[in-house]
Amino acid sequence: MYYRVCEHGVVSSNRREFEEKPGGIAVFDAEEWSGELALKEEFSLDQKEEQIFFCKLEMHASYLFGMFHIPVRKKERKCFDFAVYLLKDRIIFIEEEVYAADYIRLVAGRIGDSACTLERFSGDFFMALIEEDILYLAVLEREIAEMEEKVLQGDTKHFHYRMLSIKKEVSRLYCFYCQMTDVAELLSSRLKAHSGFCDRVDRLKQVAQSLREYAMQVQDVYQSEISIHQNDIMKLLTIVTTIFLPLTLIVGWYGMNFYNMPELDWEYGYPVTAGVSLFIIIACLWFFKKKKFF
Repeated sequence: MYYRVCEHGVVSSNRREFEEKPGGIAVFDAEEWSGELALKEEFSLDQKEEQIFFCKLEMHASYLFGMFHIPVRKKERKCFDFAVYLLKDRIIFIEEEVYAADYIRLVAGRIGDSACTLERFSGDFFMALIEEDILYLAVLEREIAEMEEKVLQGDTKHFHYRMLSIKKEVSRLYCFYCQMTDVAELLSSRLKAHSGFCDRVDRLKQVAQSLREYAMQVQDVYQSEISIHQNDIMKLLTIVTTIFLPLTLIVGWYGMNFYNMPELDWEYGYPVTAGVSLFIIIACLWFFKKKKFF
């Protein structure tokens, strides 16, 4: 696919115009670009096929070369990859799918029929890659806040699994913004029109860092709630143990069965012992209640 940036915006073009006129934009797949490399000497051959796991931009003598691993904010796909050459008077995209081409059409639709330059197009293109990220980060923040409310309400079911998923997603985005910060700084140094993109990436990086800290705080709240719950259990066990400790003493005392124990032959020995035990239980409960142990 070929496009051209001109006074009428971003319009469809062809191979001949791309090679002969400035302002051309081309989108190749990996196989097409391998064929192009065989015909061109200005690009190094070691850049034709490389698995992309990160975002980076390299400065060469006459062009900028970048590889981008863009996380997609959708469950059905985690990322899409493309490479780009930014030359003085044209731009070349290499990708296996059509995501970069979709963004080109998106930017072209926004520019409309107004005059455009390659600097403006590239700035709008990179800005479009991250323009909805702030909304997605807001969704993640809302999910963390909901988890915090559930923890405070005592609902800790599957907390670790859900929090791990969110922390991995936030960490993935934070790593992406860190890489894009370097890209934005290089673009801003070479093309002044990209200063807005640099500021946007820096703000997103700060928001992602805040979400990482927020997630850690919520996890600390969860640990505190677990500790409080365990303390409540230990308090209950302590109260039960304290109540039955004198009863255990009575059982051990009368379990010795000495011959000279008058209570063994007394007619009211059993009910009196039972009454004393009941009185001890009630007295202990009253004492603990008064001291607000429960």
